[in-house]
Amino acid sequence: MKITREIKTAILVIASILLFIWGYSYLKGKDLLSDYTTYYVKYQNVDGLIKSAPVTINGLVVGKVSNIKLNEDWTSRVELLINGDYKVTKNSIAELYSPGPIGGKQVAIIPNMETSDIAESGAYLISSSKLGLTEEVSKEIKPIKDKLNSVLANANTMLISVNEVLDAKTKQNLKNSLENLNATLAQFKEVSQNANAMLVDNKSKIDVTMTNVQKASINFSKFSDSLAKADIGATVKKLENTLASVDKLMAEIQSGKGTLGKLAKDETLYNNFTKASNELELLLQDLRLNPTRYINVSLFGKKNKPYKAPQNDSISK
Repeated sequence: MKITREIKTAILVIASILLFIWGYSYLKGKDLLSDYTTYYVKYQNVDGLIKSAPVTINGLVVGKVSNIKLNEDWTSRVELLINGDYKVTKNSIAELYSPGPIGGKQVAIIPNMETSDIAESGAYLISSSKLGLTEEVSKEIKPIKDKLNSVLANANTMLISVNEVLDAKTKQNLKNSLENLNATLAQFKEVSQNANAMLVDNKSKIDVTMTNVQKASINFSKFSDSLAKADIGATVKKLENTLASVDKLMAEIQSGKGTLGKLAKDETLYNNFTKASNELELLLQDLRLNPTRYINVSLFGKKNKPYKAPQNDSISK
């Protein structure tokens, strides 16, 4: 059977149309020869997400965003076309993220590993959003920007206050203070130079003084060594024994034992001792006033004078 030219032309046109439709769909990311599963995700904000955006699983592109629709509650319903060769489990997460600082957003499917049930076509996946690098930087910079604005405002207020305080008289006083400070620094520099010259002139004396200090330090070190070698423990023990003996002696005196104890505690003995002392004092006084009464040396046989009581005779009284 002979095919006419018209039939060949018709077959060529139909093949061209089919090839064009397939190529157009392929360029849009949909292969007409492959089976696709449709899933839906509801997001609060889809800023940066466009149609035909890639849908990935573990970084591998398995589908695309086929449609974005705004709901009545101002949320966005995103339609995902997933290649039928890849099965998505129920309650999987569809995370909206930015793959880089430049470019739009994509959707990453995070499969639910706790179940093996496959989500049916038309099912809703769990939505999630991950901040991109630019958004994270913006989020971190915003508090810093607010603080910087606050600091700049405070600095502006402070500068205004300083300008109000620094009137002409205050500026002149400040200028005079700076001049006085410069003069003081110049004097301090001169004093420092004089001190350096004095140190240079007295360097030999300072060296001698430091040598003497070093010798004194050596002597003190030797004394410390001698003191460390001394048997301080035995000396302290002897001192403790001596103090114990003194304590024992004082205890005996307090209890009236021994001569000192009886003298301290026996009132009669104390009174007799006092009386004897007074009598001895009177005897010595009488001997001084009337020595001839006790020593009678007379060449001519002179009679003794009558007895006269000594002065301050406390006993006779």
